[in-house]
Amino acid sequence: MSGIIMRGSDWMPLRGIDQRRLSEARLQAHYAVQWLARAARAYVPPQPDDEHTNLGWDGALGGLTTHPLKDGTWLSLKITDFTLALHVGGGSTHVQSFSLDGRPDAQARQWLSEQLGARGLNPHALDAPSPYEMPAHAVSQGAAYGPAGLSDALAELAAWFGNAGLSLASIQRQMIGRKLAASPARCWPHHFDLATLTTLPARNADATGYVGAGFSPGDEYYDEPYFYVSVYPEPDPTALPSLPTLGHWHLRDFVAAVATAHKIVAAKNQQAETDGFLRAAVDGAIKVFS
Repeated sequence: MSGIIMRGSDWMPLRGIDQRRLSEARLQAHYAVQWLARAARAYVPPQPDDEHTNLGWDGALGGLTTHPLKDGTWLSLKITDFTLALHVGGGSTHVQSFSLDGRPDAQARQWLSEQLGARGLNPHALDAPSPYEMPAHAVSQGAAYGPAGLSDALAELAAWFGNAGLSLASIQRQMIGRKLAASPARCWPHHFDLATLTTLPARNADATGYVGAGFSPGDEYYDEPYFYVSVYPEPDPTALPSLPTLGHWHLRDFVAAVATAHKIVAAKNQQAETDGFLRAAVDGAIKVFS
């Protein structure tokens, strides 16, 4: 599955959920998504910059999907209930599914290895060590997933991802319309963020610029979802343009325009103001390199 599949989805109103519950939902979902990442690292033909491990958002499914595996199958994870599914072909019909609810990673590994082993894939390839560290959580120590107790928070998390898919696809179309190279928005399982990257024409041999427009469900910098527009190489902070009131410039460890969840939830028109923030921040970032 190569890109974002919305299939008629619309922006979902964001209600705002208790932050502790939303953070717990995000952490459990981040761990659950690692089963897609493990399978991708093991069975998707390698691509530069680990692009074979990134995931697509499927709005109809309400979840994330891998690229096709070596045998043509692909995996999905439904965010609202942590259902893993193995699919054949281009449709959403699954061959087999497995609920992570009340089950630890060890049982997910057993189910997935049985399914893929039966299709001639080496199940031991799932055990290759991850190239990155995950945030601390009891799941890593053998605790069971508990989506049933987080249904409202997971529904909100899925709404954030679905809305991000719509807004970032719009940004990608705008960049392509400006004759710029912009990648499809994909989810990277390391940081669990959904992003599209625009490559700017080089002004000289070593000055290619990159503008990333993306969405994070939360991390060590912001314990809440946020949209961002990152700039690389990092510009002089004094050269950064002003932003709509929804956003601010983040300068610690990376340079990016950021619009956090609590401001978006409070906005009168959530979609219009979020899209306005993204457009203004992208335009400003491009002008930094012009």
